[in-house]
Amino acid sequence: MIFSVIFNMIQDFIFKQESAAINKAAFEVHKRLGVGLHEKLYQEAMAIELEYLGIPFEREVCYDVYYRGQRLCHHYYADFVCYDKIILELKSVSMLIDRHKAQLRNYLGIAEKRLGLLYNFNELYITPIRVLNSNMRTR
Repeated sequence: MIFSVIFNMIQDFIFKQESAAINKAAFEVHKRLGVGLHEKLYQEAMAIELEYLGIPFEREVCYDVYYRGQRLCHHYYADFVCYDKIILELKSVSMLIDRHKAQLRNYLGIAEKRLGLLYNFNELYITPIRVLNSNMRTR
């Protein structure tokens, strides 16, 4: 119990300013486009908004995936990597489920990033979900 409370407190402070700037971009995209569009449209608008706000990002970053030391033929593509340290995963689904968070946690491990932000643009009120890669240590 105590560990989870401390873990949540630490998570709240990781990349706080960067997360706030990214959230601002997501809120603006959601406000302007509304709900119910295809995920790719939100991704395109998010790229425009991140650039507009001066947030450094890369889009559809390719990561190799390994199994027992062997590189697999297929890759993982991050929707966005901001500030070279935060993965953004954009969804447009009726409801986020635990699998979406687990998927992002796996992506963080593959990409060796500490923080992921998950957004569902198909909700009336967008709520960012922070996912922490608990297997990484602070540098």
